[in-house]
Amino acid sequence: MKESGMETMRSSRSGNSYANEQVIGDEPSRLEVWGWYLYEFCSYFVQTVLIPVVFPLIISQLQHLPLDSLQDWFKNHQGMVCAEKEINLYNTVTERSITVSGSSFSSLEWTSIAWGGGLALAAPILAFISVHINGPSQTLITAAATGVGALFCLPVGLFKTTKIFIPYIVIIVAAITVSTATHTHHLALMAPTFSRPPLKRLTLFSTKQGLSSWLSLYATVAGCLGACIVSSFTYHMLREPSEHEFISLWIVSIFSGLLWLVGVLHVFTAMNRTSSVPNILPSRLQLFTVFTYPHAIGGLVSVLFSSFTTMSLFTGGVLFTVGHLCIKPVHLLYFWLTYFLFPLVSLPLLLQPLQYLIKANAAKMKIMGFLLSLITSGFGFYFWESHWKWGHLLMFGAIQGTASGLLYTFGRVLVLDSSPCGEECGFSVWYSWVRSVGLCGGFIVGSVVPENVRISFGVAFCSALVGIVVLLFGNVSDFNVVREGGEISLDSKESINV
Repeated sequence: MKESGMETMRSSRSGNSYANEQVIGDEPSRLEVWGWYLYEFCSYFVQTVLIPVVFPLIISQLQHLPLDSLQDWFKNHQGMVCAEKEINLYNTVTERSITVSGSSFSSLEWTSIAWGGGLALAAPILAFISVHINGPSQTLITAAATGVGALFCLPVGLFKTTKIFIPYIVIIVAAITVSTATHTHHLALMAPTFSRPPLKRLTLFSTKQGLSSWLSLYATVAGCLGACIVSSFTYHMLREPSEHEFISLWIVSIFSGLLWLVGVLHVFTAMNRTSSVPNILPSRLQLFTVFTYPHAIGGLVSVLFSSFTTMSLFTGGVLFTVGHLCIKPVHLLYFWLTYFLFPLVSLPLLLQPLQYLIKANAAKMKIMGFLLSLITSGFGFYFWESHWKWGHLLMFGAIQGTASGLLYTFGRVLVLDSSPCGEECGFSVWYSWVRSVGLCGGFIVGSVVPENVRISFGVAFCSALVGIVVLLFGNVSDFNVVREGGEISLDSKESINV
């Protein structure tokens, strides 16, 4: 009798759960999904290329170095044969030539200060909008944040003064952080309509399992393609004569702003989706519900370490390539192309075969990304004094580009899988801000001591190791999150992708 009662209870819970699935909402159309990919294509490069690469280069063009800077470089790099323009570019970016109140900063450090200011500005804005995301205001917030951020990319060359770049970067960082939160929240509302049975159609995907991973993965692929375009355009404009470099890089910033603005088209393709289960907590408390879910906290911590690791390796790797290896400039382009283009092939190949082969969920795929980062950071740390050939750079870029794509794709999925229905807003806000903090921290570590790349490689190695420990011993997984929320496993947004 007891067993019969238990079966009845399970059947009742399953029936209620199934009933809830009927009211989740319409399955996204092709147009909505492709519009969501379009926004990733038009925005991913902002935090991976525009802020860490383009803005330090523009700021460096306003600095005037002493004539003996080239002589000092040759003293510290005996035997290196390097073009004068390349040496000058590295020196202007890394030399502490910006003096404010008796303190000196390099162009990289100046960008770091502005990046931190943008995160400070974004925090109260995210807290305010967190109660408005789950409703008709979501698309409006995305459009407003994108428009403001894109607008501040356009006039960066009008005033040739270093201090003006602080407000430029602060606004852009705040804008991309806010738009990432709403963009991520849209995925949280789209994914259940795909992954929960019954599906109305299977025209977009070939399986019911792990569809939130597929959405996130192909968005990452689209974002990498956009980042590749912007980085290639940056390299092309750097080939201009020295006296025209400032204007050339300003054109890159204008192009970036216009490309980012194209992402607003997503607003017209998106539906005003809301959670099927409204949050009954007071609005002021919704932002803090994430702290009641230990596995969600573990997911956010892993996102922090993964974004820190990838940006530290990217920044340190680029500075190491330009300032220490003295390779041909075109090889730097090959490195960027490999870093951003290789994931277009490696990520789809890794996802379906590998996930089904090793029964990997989002947490395991993030661990794989961390392991690949351990390989690249350990390789760079140990062989930093060796003279790398361009083939080594391509291997470094291919492995780390794949690692970066895996960590970004499944970090987003893992955090969203931790969010119960009705509480996606707060989780998306925390994910966006924590990821931005990690990127900023990695950029600081990679740029503060550019002459000693072992620091960025070594810190990235330790960060990746800690990330693995958090995922393993924190027992972070979508299945545990579901049990924590008191739901059956079929209610997970990515419940049966393993």
